[in-house]
Amino acid sequence: MRLFPRSLCAAVAAWRECFPLHGRDVARWFPGHMAKGLKKMQSSLKLVDCIIEVHDSRIPLSGRNPLFQETLGLKPHLLVLNKMDLADLTEQQKIIHHLEGEGLKNTIFTNCIKDENIKQIIPKITELVGSSYRYHRAENMEYCIMVVGIPNVGKSSLINSLRRQHLKTGKAARVGGEPGITRAVTSRIQVSERPLMFLLDTPGVLAPQIGSVETGLKLALCGTVLDHLVGEETMADYLLYTLNRHRMFKYVQHYGLNGASDDIECVLKTIAVRLRKTRKVKVLTGTGDVNVVQPNYSAAARDFLRTFRSGLLGPMMIDRDILQGCLPADIDP
Repeated sequence: MRLFPRSLCAAVAAWRECFPLHGRDVARWFPGHMAKGLKKMQSSLKLVDCIIEVHDSRIPLSGRNPLFQETLGLKPHLLVLNKMDLADLTEQQKIIHHLEGEGLKNTIFTNCIKDENIKQIIPKITELVGSSYRYHRAENMEYCIMVVGIPNVGKSSLINSLRRQHLKTGKAARVGGEPGITRAVTSRIQVSERPLMFLLDTPGVLAPQIGSVETGLKLALCGTVLDHLVGEETMADYLLYTLNRHRMFKYVQHYGLNGASDDIECVLKTIAVRLRKTRKVKVLTGTGDVNVVQPNYSAAARDFLRTFRSGLLGPMMIDRDILQGCLPADIDP
């Protein structure tokens, strides 16, 4: 395992007070900014009355693509913070206040799996469009809404949820647990009859540059990039660091550990043994080859990440450091 030693963190407390960020290549994690998708969105703007930006409730203050506001900001804008069931929202009002300070006046928290708060969206869009200029669309009775966001935050799930609530019908957009399911701006998808409303699903578009390594790790934990680009063991180590910092120790009981630990190698070794994620490796010795059973650290790390993302380790606010004023959004400490 190529992990940074704990000694690099000048921590006196029981848990690491910082995570070693130096030497990590964020550009390799996020190859390119998907300019083609953004250009296609811009060309479709003349058909659009409002923009719905979907983001992850666990990182409400970091990782959003600033190009959405810059290039699509001429239209009314609604921010939907999805996956609220996976987020610790005890400081929800502080999040809303922080976003209002950034000019985001309209925010709705949702859970598209259980259709929570979904019924708030269409009335809000109707209000926003009704109080704005529609230019050449003023005589058009139907509304057309563009759904944007970074990868794997639930854009397609939102469309399907709106259809379930307002049309009582099934899926119209493909969804999946990995980034990159939607590859192009789709044709219009109806989500409401009264008012007559259509949505455009779009591919996830990351920012051309990620503000910091910390932000990159947060995005990776939420599944916005493929795990292997960052490294499963690196992500598992950052997850362990974050869980311990937030005093969330459900992983101890879930995996039957002897106690909480800040040593990711020890944790992954125990997980691998308990889940039988091991492999035989031939080792050359003075008396010949010997088969040695070694933990499969990558497989154990994948299970650790999968367990967190399913919510079994409890809801988490990954952006808690920003809410507590410890760390500005998208800036390295």
